[in-house]
Parts: sequence; structure tokens; C-alpha cells
Amino acid sequence: MEEKPSIAQPWAGKLSNPAQLGGIETAVLDNGLGRGTRIAWINTGSGLRYKVVLDRAMDIADAFYQQHSLAWLSHGGVTSPQASADQGMNWLRTFSGGLLTTCGLTHIGGPEADEYGERGLHGRISNTSAEIESVIQPDILSGQLDMSITGWVKQAQVFGPSLELRRTVSSSIGSSVIHIADKVINRGNTPAPHMLLYHCNFGWPLVDEGATLLWRGDWQTPSGEPGRIFNQNNDFHKCPAPLDEHAGIGEDVAFIDVEADESGSCACGVHNPKLNLAVALRFPKQQMPWLTNWQHWGKGEYVTGLEPGTNPPIGQAKARANNTLIFLEPGESREYSLEIEVLNDESSINYFLNNHLT
Repeated sequence: MEEKPSIAQPWAGKLSNPAQLGGIETAVLDNGLGRGTRIAWINTGSGLRYKVVLDRAMDIADAFYQQHSLAWLSHGGVTSPQASADQGMNWLRTFSGGLLTTCGLTHIGGPEADEYGERGLHGRISNTSAEIESVIQPDILSGQLDMSITGWVKQAQVFGPSLELRRTVSSSIGSSVIHIADKVINRGNTPAPHMLLYHCNFGWPLVDEGATLLWRGDWQTPSGEPGRIFNQNNDFHKCPAPLDEHAGIGEDVAFIDVEADESGSCACGVHNPKLNLAVALRFPKQQMPWLTNWQHWGKGEYVTGLEPGTNPPIGQAKARANNTLIFLEPGESREYSLEIEVLNDESSINYFLNNHLT
């Protein structure tokens, strides 16, 4: 069969080093709270660039599109992993915010203790280092534009539970999309409880007064009673100015039974018309039937979270009691996929708004 000629790229014959266009660069932080922490900067060449923290479950910290920051970063930023972070509320000491913090793998929610053990806020996985399996760079000359980094994150102990997370973070040259492909495997010899939540945190300037939070679905507050923000008399899809009542631990949360399209795909996101910019999250309803919207509009701590998950963050004990807790049998695995896309042209933004308006 006759081969079709390849389509010439605008950089053809003009590059000595593919890194001039984009790719993956690994490094180690050498100062501050994150000293000694391995990272990987991924530059897509489309204006989207982001930092994968290899020693924090391959979560994503900083993320930028052109000159605009997309993610909220906490006061401490990236910190080195700490084993004690799975006790009580200690998770907050190492919570860097960032575009993605993974919660789980056996518990999502507040601290709790019962006959099955003690569990700290949001579990251990985000304070666990990855064993890197591969770094695949784009091969510009051959036309291979995809890049990826893959690693294993082990949440294991003698006598179990022993779960492993295999994570691949990937993008393509010229594309403003991040793909996260996860596989959670029970390596133990007894059934293991399993909960997973993707804590995606958005901040200024993407999140600003007048920006819109996009999601559809029936919702409820954790208590079942109207909240300060999540109530029928408030437009909680619009981002407000910083609120004095959100100083300290002030916040509000909604658990959303997120709607899916005909293909079973869910979408949510943030739209800032002043920047002509939107960020879309897409994930399968079958894998992650719940979406949590966290709103915390404190001065200097101005953030909202859109958090797909297997459960709302109600904790392992409550999920066990209401029969929604997942158990993985020995050798059993579950796969998850999350896509994060930056939209910056009118046609793609309008399509997203028309299909995912509040």
C-alpha cells in the first residue's frame, strides 16, 4: 500500500532540540519545605505547562496557561511527604493545594476511628512517593507528539491493606489537555476497602469575582441542611469576592450526584469571561459517580475545589454503614480516568457552556 505523505509541521527543519518546543523535565527541589522532593515539569508547547510532584503520588501542583495561573497554591506550597500526615488533621500541614491532590486510597473524609482502625483526613496516598517506571518524551522528528510519565505508588503495610496505584500523566505537543490514567490494584491476600477522590483546586486569576462554576446534578450539603453558600436563595455557581466569614475554617461544601451525557461521561469546570478562559474536567460516571464542590473564599485563601470521586468525602465508616464502600478482592483492580482541558477560544467555550450550563 502506498504511504501517504506526512503533513509538515510548522517547526519542520527549524529545531535542533525538541525541548525548544516542549517535553518533560525532571528535577529535585533544593530549598524550603519541599527540599529534596522530586518533580517533573511538563510543557505542552500550547501555553499549558504544569508541575507533577513525583514524591507526592504524582499529583499536580502549579499549572499555568500562558500567563495565567490555573491552580490555587496553599501558604506552604509543595512540601516533602510526611508519614504522620495520615493522623488526625495533619493532612492539612502538607496540603499544597495545586491542580490535583489525590485522596484515598482507602478513606476520603475527616478523621475517624472504629474497630477497623484509625484514619486521618483524606488518607495517606498524597504523602507517598512514586516509583517511576517510565518517562516518554515526544519525538518531534518522527511526528510522535505524545509525552507521558508513569509510576507506581504503594499504600501498603504488613497484614494489609496493601493497595498500589499505577498512574500515567500524559499530554501532547500543541494540545492544552492533561490526561490522568489510574489503576488501583489490591496486592494483598484479603479484601481491601477502597475510596478515591481527585481534589482539583482552582485559584486566581481563573477563579475571580464573576467567574462561573459549571456542573449539573442534584446536590446536598453534608448535614442535609442549607449551608451559608449552598442554599436555594444563593447563586452558588458564581464566585464571590473574598468573604470575612470564611476566615480560618470558614467554608461550604456540596455533594453532587453529577449528571452524565448519553455516553456516560460527566463534565464540570470553571469559566472566567474576563479572561476568555475556561477549564473543563471530564470523567466517566461509572468510575466516579460523585462530584464535591468545595468553596472557601477566605482572604488570602481564595479557592474552590471540584472533586470527582467514588464517594463524597463522608469517610470510610459512613460509607461502610450505608453500603457504598467499595471492596477490592485480592488481585482485583479498578481503573479511573480524568481529563483536564483548557479552553480559550469562543467556539469551544460556547460549546462547553451550552452543554454544561448550571
